Amino acid sequence: MKIAEIEIMAINLPLVEPFIISYAHLNTMPSIIVKITTDTGIIGYGEGVADEHVTGESRGGTFHTLKSILAPKLLGENPMHLERIHNLMNKAIYGVPTAKAAIDIACYDVVGKALGIPVYSLLGGRYHDEFPITHVLSIGEPDDMAEEAMNRVKQGYHSFKMKVGTTITEDVKRIQAVRNQVGDGIAIRVDVNQGWQSSGKTLQALHMLEGTSLDWLEQPVLADDIDGMVEIKSKSATPIMIDEGMRGFREMREIIAKRAADKVNIKLMKCGGIYPAMKLAHMAEMAAIDCQVGSMVESSIGSAAGFHVAFSKKVITSVELTGPLKFSKDIGDLCYDVPYIRLTEKPGLGVAVDQAILDELTVMKVTVRP
Repeated sequence: MKIAEIEIMAINLPLVEPFIISYAHLNTMPSIIVKITTDTGIIGYGEGVADEHVTGESRGGTFHTLKSILAPKLLGENPMHLERIHNLMNKAIYGVPTAKAAIDIACYDVVGKALGIPVYSLLGGRYHDEFPITHVLSIGEPDDMAEEAMNRVKQGYHSFKMKVGTTITEDVKRIQAVRNQVGDGIAIRVDVNQGWQSSGKTLQALHMLEGTSLDWLEQPVLADDIDGMVEIKSKSATPIMIDEGMRGFREMREIIAKRAADKVNIKLMKCGGIYPAMKLAHMAEMAAIDCQVGSMVESSIGSAAGFHVAFSKKVITSVELTGPLKFSKDIGDLCYDVPYIRLTEKPGLGVAVDQAILDELTVMKVTVRP
């Protein structure tokens, strides 16, 4: 089995409501879809959602990288040979993990379909039966965030990821408002997306939040400030998660060596796909550090890929892959049983792509052939 053709599509996924975090306000989510067709007629889909603030990639750059650099190198290759696929991509260009993730995910989809098994069976089999879904609260006014949280509790949600990262005074008000509204029995995770910038400001905020009972605090300082994470972790009882500061193997080695976090957020778009994500999970497991599989707000394709990784590993104890729930139109049919996610036994990613919607949302495409 060989890769015969690679189609690359830039799409805009429409959001039900704007997605607001510390550094972005989005009304649609720009994404890249990769469609690999083999010489045996098997089709696999992958996805790449770029973020300039995390990996330095843009959608336009990702599209060009796939079209001009990666796809031509992979024609004729066997998609089952993932170590070789990644080696070829790494030799062709340094970095660009989002572009590589799109190829990687499509290859896994192909392999699963070729063998008639779900992707998680390629990764060691299913460990988890289900994961609770964590609803993400975009940055807003304290009362508005509290009201939305309460409405979601009524729908069955038991945990929230709060996006903050403006000023610590306003962020503390937001967190306290949500806690006061939902009570003590609901899990609250706070994601600062680097917005507090320094360890000093973060420790000041945590002092103001004493008694608020947070599950964890995610990436309060700048991505490269591993030492800042170490200081916060050493001076606070609140568990600390690293996200933007952990992209690949180099950062993971430093995090482990310095014990810089209680938990790491693995994202396929940051590390280059399913294959390297599994390696990162193994590294964390050996260091007794818990993992989460997080989201760049992908469609059903990218979200399903993350779920297959998460469901296969004991060390992965939480997921935040809710992109499909945020879109008014999605190109796939990943099924959520709110407030839980459960994977099927369908082969590959287990996602059927709606070609009509994919065509509707596509703004640019190219097909790479021999």
